[in-house]
Amino acid sequence: MRAIPLTVTVLATALALTACDDGGGGTNDKGGSACAVGGVSLQIGSASVAPAAGDTGEVPVSITNQSAPCTLDGFAGVALDAGGTPVTVPALKDAKAQKLKLAKGDSASFTISYVRGAAGDGTGVAAKTVEISLPGSKDVKSFPWTYGPVAGKTGEDTPDASVGAFQQSGD
Repeated sequence: MRAIPLTVTVLATALALTACDDGGGGTNDKGGSACAVGGVSLQIGSASVAPAAGDTGEVPVSITNQSAPCTLDGFAGVALDAGGTPVTVPALKDAKAQKLKLAKGDSASFTISYVRGAAGDGTGVAAKTVEISLPGSKDVKSFPWTYGPVAGKTGEDTPDASVGAFQQSGD
């Protein structure tokens, strides 16, 4: 009878140790290394566009893994570019990132929420493109930003926008 609890303890310890990451940016488990823009299909879906200044809009972004298993650990990097220096969009306040492992064909999504600004008022970001990167990867993919100007919280370098956490999509 004593062998079963000892076996369970040894097995639990072994599993815990194999789940550890060495901090080197990759993992040795079946989740693979960090997902990279070049290994996934990254698409912006149909947005809930903010129709007028002060209204809130949401832009969904979907990720489908096209290659070896990979991991999303953290938040997507999002920046709005008005043709100069891109302005970083922060993670949604109090949002909790979850670690998602994507096998080939698996999907995840996140949402960019924003408050529409008034055109030409100089207090927001007159974005022309949105640049997206995945956590642990420096690769960036740009998309046209067709949702109007983004209001600024305190000026052009603090957009009233946020990036939501990754959510598993599909089954």
